[in-house]
Amino acid sequence: MPELGTLRLPDRVHFGYDAREQLPEIVRVYGRRVLAVVDPFLTGTPYLAAAVGGLEAAGVQVRVYSDVTPELPVDTLDAAGAVAREYGPDVIVAIGGGSALDAAKLIALLAAYGGPLNSYYGENLVPGPVVPIVALPTTAGTGSEVTPVAVVSDPDRELKVGISSPFLVPAAAIVDPELTLGSPATVTAYSGIDALVHAVESYTARAFDPGWAAPLPVFTGRNALIEPIALQAARHLGPWLEVAVASPGDRRARSEVARGSLLGGIAFGSTGTHLCHALQYPIGALTKTPHGLGTGLMLPYVLDAVRPAVPDRVAALGEALGAPDGPIARVVEINRAIGVPATLAEIGLGRDQLPRIADLALGAQRLLAIAPIEPTREALLDILERAHDGALTV
Repeated sequence: MPELGTLRLPDRVHFGYDAREQLPEIVRVYGRRVLAVVDPFLTGTPYLAAAVGGLEAAGVQVRVYSDVTPELPVDTLDAAGAVAREYGPDVIVAIGGGSALDAAKLIALLAAYGGPLNSYYGENLVPGPVVPIVALPTTAGTGSEVTPVAVVSDPDRELKVGISSPFLVPAAAIVDPELTLGSPATVTAYSGIDALVHAVESYTARAFDPGWAAPLPVFTGRNALIEPIALQAARHLGPWLEVAVASPGDRRARSEVARGSLLGGIAFGSTGTHLCHALQYPIGALTKTPHGLGTGLMLPYVLDAVRPAVPDRVAALGEALGAPDGPIARVVEINRAIGVPATLAEIGLGRDQLPRIADLALGAQRLLAIAPIEPTREALLDILERAHDGALTV
């Protein structure tokens, strides 16, 4: 198959210390009436006061919405969407971690088209452009500031549910490492290792034949335009994630990890992710553990499983991580250094639960389709059993 590529990105992406000072200039492109969707922990902080003050000084009206609930229960978002429709913003500014950024995407959708939110579950069901979003992440990991997906919790569903559409890609992303300096060590660790998973799964994605005459899926698999970006993400994260966790005030480390996270988001926003994510959703639901903990825990076992299918790609990732002779061992080393558990047994899962996890993961067909191996039940169960026992072949 000839090399193919797709890019779906914000109109503007700014990265670097003090980049947040561009916020008023960017917002004024889209209008003068702002709904700021922010993490609750930001209320009363100098960062939020400075952001709102800068917008108001530029003649922009700002309403702050901080009722963002962790895990994003769908009913809270429907309520937030009603608030947004009543307010009628020209632009939504999202400031916070992945939950706040995902919430802003879905509020922008509901402000434009109304609810209920469950009518948009799945891929390519957003009818058109949403209210423009300017995203400022305060954690380095999800990459949500540049991706076309948001994830919610629905009590009627056993697992989290995704809404995916190119229309959910923010209009602008401002990644200022200064905003990540206050992240706790565990947040830095779990979000950072998830960013590395994004890079790895993007680079090892299955190649698709997109069929250019038909509507494209949101995630298009192996991508010639993305491959160097995924490897560059790994180059930033590999040497620096451990430093950022151990020395949270290290500005160089924070910058490197934030850049790796941004590049990882750009990478998987076009290609998609695969086995680590498909398996984490049921693992996280059963253990109530953070998303990044689960994807990071699974990463060495998934790499081990896909290595026979894509040996050259795993080797290239090893080069990017500075471990050409042992990329999987290097991932294990990073996980150990930042506090990611080594096995599923360590997070309380019994071997008898693994078949159920495999069955639930089989429902994530969008993710499984991107895997470079055939994601049969037997293959998934083998990965899970190895992850439970800590059994790597290398």
